[in-house]
Amino acid sequence: MMRRRMAAIVAPVAALGLLLAACGGGSSSGGNSGLQDAGSQQVKTADINAMPVDQLKDGGDLKWPVDQLPDNWNYNEVDGTVLDGANMFGAILPYPFPQNADATVGLDQNYLTSAEVVSTDPQVVELKINPKAKWSNGRQFSWEDYAAQANVLNGKNPAYQVSSTTGYEDIAKVEKGTDDQDVKITFAKKFAEWKSLFSPLYPKELDADPDTFNKSWAQKPGLTAGPFKVKSIDATAKTAVFERDPNWWGAKPKLDTVTYKVVDRAAQPDAFANGQIDFYNLNNDINTFKRAQADPNAVVRQSTYPDYTHLTFNGASGSILADKDLRLALMKGVDTVGISKAILGQMQKDTTPIGNHLFLKGSKTYEDNSGPYKFNADGAKADLDKLGWKLNGDTRAKDGKQLKVRLVIPSGTPISQQIGQILQSEFKAIGVGLDIQAVPTTEFFKNYVNVGNFDLTIFRWISNSFPIGGSKGIYYLDPKNIAQNYGRIGDDKLNQLLDTAAQELDDTKRAADINAADKEIWAVGHQLPIFQSPGAFATRKTLANFGSPGYANNPYDYTKIGFVK
Repeated sequence: MMRRRMAAIVAPVAALGLLLAACGGGSSSGGNSGLQDAGSQQVKTADINAMPVDQLKDGGDLKWPVDQLPDNWNYNEVDGTVLDGANMFGAILPYPFPQNADATVGLDQNYLTSAEVVSTDPQVVELKINPKAKWSNGRQFSWEDYAAQANVLNGKNPAYQVSSTTGYEDIAKVEKGTDDQDVKITFAKKFAEWKSLFSPLYPKELDADPDTFNKSWAQKPGLTAGPFKVKSIDATAKTAVFERDPNWWGAKPKLDTVTYKVVDRAAQPDAFANGQIDFYNLNNDINTFKRAQADPNAVVRQSTYPDYTHLTFNGASGSILADKDLRLALMKGVDTVGISKAILGQMQKDTTPIGNHLFLKGSKTYEDNSGPYKFNADGAKADLDKLGWKLNGDTRAKDGKQLKVRLVIPSGTPISQQIGQILQSEFKAIGVGLDIQAVPTTEFFKNYVNVGNFDLTIFRWISNSFPIGGSKGIYYLDPKNIAQNYGRIGDDKLNQLLDTAAQELDDTKRAADINAADKEIWAVGHQLPIFQSPGAFATRKTLANFGSPGYANNPYDYTKIGFVK
């Protein structure tokens, strides 16, 4: 499954944490190496069949498959930070700072006419709201929308169940400038990635009190302000339909409607062939890739898409993996190169694992920091012996307790199952028992990952343009607010390194600070990155300005998507 880092895997999507996504399909022997390794020079920044909108039909329905409808339509609430929801919200909510395909960040003038740092000490940002911008109740956007969101997401009131406080916790005050459409934001601590904030922006009405914030958007969105509006949500049929909003003040969308429907991943190639959906993520699955190649109406598109699969450890007090040294020993027992080749090797050339949690392959500032933690089964065995976990038959034990761990995965995601089976055999080789527990996909995040109900778990982070804005809430340890640190792992040193990086305004120095923080993330045994997705999607040949978007998925530009004439 996939999680978004909000602030994900995160600014326009980023202001909060990573996006979560389930891992995808299965593998078979043989195959066609038709894709490139993520981050290699041959991979396009974006692959979307780009066309001028005047060459597109006026009208049409984009049929969009999802794993689930959002558990909460409030992205900033802890159950709402899921990829499927984030992909939808760009159609109906303001993203003032959209991400470009190359991970740079733009300004959507439909929402803000300008956004400037007007002082650096203290850091003050001034935003000028487009006077045409109105919520669906007719109320004009105002500085109060920004102030309300900042006050709720700063973490000071734990009754608000927020998925991330990154950046908002550094704001001293949000004030009215020269008029209601002039926003002045003063930071108590410098925050370099300030454009990761307020995307999406929610109406102040949602932030009225904790109950409203936590629950009022659980079933459906309230006020909206985008090129589309909600036409219908049918929880029984697992379908949501958005339609053009006639009150939208920006460029008119080409599509009439977008229909989001829950379709099991294994069923997506058939659904596409039958015209029930218009694209699908290949989800690292060789069988799905072969189906897409064989479908005459499909084209496979690939870009440097910020999506990677990892193993999260549960280091909470009382957990069997609370001991950092035990987590590091298990990491040494995992052959990420072998897993990468087993899953991706038949689809693409030169499969390499990923060695960084904060920068992905393809980024100029990516460094492989995994050196001391690379696969070494003999080293893992020696470390386990030193820790007192002695081999007793097939499985190690200490103080009468067997070294057995529980891997929780979502059902219906064959790649998670396949990785789990590889881990099972790799752990067996070092004397560790692994039980795989497959749980319903719709419960995986809400009832297992979010609440720490696992020893190990596998899912995907969908990252964004903001390494700190997107990821700080995953690796920062604050016992009062777990945010997206589902394994409850960290220490004061890592917190300090993340804070230092967040406050550094010089890009080169900040990149060095971020890599220093990543080295500490490795050292505390937080998560084990396994591989970066090739970012491949099967897309209907007649669909334009849509496909594999690179970083421009936060949000998607819904006004330009359409079908060729």
